[in-house]
Parts: sequence; C-alpha cells; structure tokens
Amino acid sequence: MATILITGAAGFVASGMCDALLADPGNEVVAVDNFETGKRNNLPEEHKGRFSFIKCDVNDYRDISGVFFSWKFDVVFHYAALVGVQRTLSNPVRVLADMDGIRNILNLSKNTGVQRVFFSSSSEVYGEPFEIPQNERTTPLNSRLPYAIVKNAGEAWLRAYWKEFKLPYTIFRFFNTYGPRQSEDFVVARFIRAALNHENITVYGDGQQTRTFCFIDDNVNACVNIYRENHLINEVVNIGSDDEITILQLAETVIELTDSRSKIVHLPALPEGDMSRRKPDITKMKSVLKTPMTPLEAGLSQVIDAYKRSLDVRH
Repeated sequence: MATILITGAAGFVASGMCDALLADPGNEVVAVDNFETGKRNNLPEEHKGRFSFIKCDVNDYRDISGVFFSWKFDVVFHYAALVGVQRTLSNPVRVLADMDGIRNILNLSKNTGVQRVFFSSSSEVYGEPFEIPQNERTTPLNSRLPYAIVKNAGEAWLRAYWKEFKLPYTIFRFFNTYGPRQSEDFVVARFIRAALNHENITVYGDGQQTRTFCFIDDNVNACVNIYRENHLINEVVNIGSDDEITILQLAETVIELTDSRSKIVHLPALPEGDMSRRKPDITKMKSVLKTPMTPLEAGLSQVIDAYKRSLDVRH
C-alpha cells in the first residue's frame, strides 16, 4: 500500500487527484487544505479507512510538520497555492508566502524518506511566449508576476533538492484546466454561470487572446499515469490541451451550447497578467495518456450539465 499526501486537496484539480488515487484500493490518501480557496465539499468521502483529511496550512512549518510526523509518506503531490488571476494580482505578498510552503514540503520530504515529490507548476512561468507551441525545454521563463515567480522558484527548489539531496521530483506545468468543480474565479466556469443565467458575458480587451482548455479527466489521468508507471522522473511536463481557441470564441461557444440570451460585453484589457497566447507542446503528456483527449465541446457540455444539476439542488 502506498501512503500519499496531497496538499491543497480541497481545490479543483487536487480533489480530482484524490478521487483518482483512492480508486486504487492499494492507496491511502492523506489530504490537507486550509480552505483559503478550496471547498470542503470537493473532498471525497471516507474510503474504508483509506482517506484522512487535516485542516492545515502548508506555509506554517509547525502545522504541516505534524502531518508528516504522523504518517510515513511514500509520495507527495504538492498542489497547495493561492490561485486565481485577480486574487493573485490583488494579493502579491500572500502569493509570495507560498514559497514557504514549497520549502516546508521539500525539507520534510527529504527528512522523512519520501520517494518522489510532484509539484503543480503553471503555464504562467512561460510569461509572454517567444515561441508557439510552448515547450518544456526551450521556452524562456520570463514572467514578472508574483504567481509565476513563485512557481518558477518552486521548480528551481525541486531541481536543487534533487541535485543536493537526491529527492526525486516531477513538475507538472498546468495549462488551463476546467471541469464541474471549478471555481467561478476562472473563465470557463464564469462564462457558463453567466450564460445559464442569461447575464452578460464579460471579455477583457478584444477577446482575441488565445488559450487552450484541458478537461479535468485528461489532466488527472495523465498525472496519475505518470505517478503509477514511474514516468518522467526528474522532468517537467506540460499538462494541457493543444487545441487553441480565442476567448471570444469560447464565449460564443458557451452561449451556443447553453442556448443563452447572454450578450458579450468587452471590458478594458487587463493591465497585466493576460498573455496574448497560450498553447503548450503536449508531446510528453500524450505519451502517457491511454485514452483520447476530451474535445472542448464535449467537456463544456459536461460542465454545463453539472452546473444545471447544482442549480436544481439549490432550488
């Protein structure tokens, strides 16, 4: 049996990892979160003694060290972070505090025999792209945003701990991931909520900035396969989709799929943080996936159906 720690486990992507890892009866999962951005109802229910949750702040060494000393973890998925474009832009000092959590996780992992640390980095480390698609090896890391700086520094910490202490790692650079549990701080969930309520959908600038959108199942399946089959040890891997779409096209697609009366309203462009293009090279990711990736409209339809069910429950 593997004993696995997942930090930030009440978050969108991390909670999906909890579910996927618990699907293997040989795993025991310990989840921690401070609920700053995560939601308790994202957490899985009890799995016959194989799941434990502790409310905990990984940035506080005294808090997280008690968790490490209560279990002997085989692997750690460090997903805890302050997320959301507006939230991170408005709270740069709180974002930078996440470096304490990265250092705590690495020191405790090194000292307790953890076999591998998986780190949730971000496409934000690429900054404004100099080449498309964005490749793990060749694209410069040039963003000045605090969130991107923390992720870039985290990657450097992992490489340093491997070089000096031989603590194995894998870095996941997440591109836009969407799914039923996603917070409305993010663009897909925000557009769908507005469309289902026939409210205006707001787009920053002209809406010609492009993104790719990866369905949560594809993200989780790739990451679980990398862990389970010991792929990409001491490597970086882009986790996302390579199907590029403009934000304006995304809004139009959501309106069409929801049969909404919503209108698209353009707001002034964001002063920073809204890069013109995002498109990853996902050659590595595709090499570990065993199923085709979810087409955007199929994934959006699943999110729309889930949101409609939640509205029925509320009413």
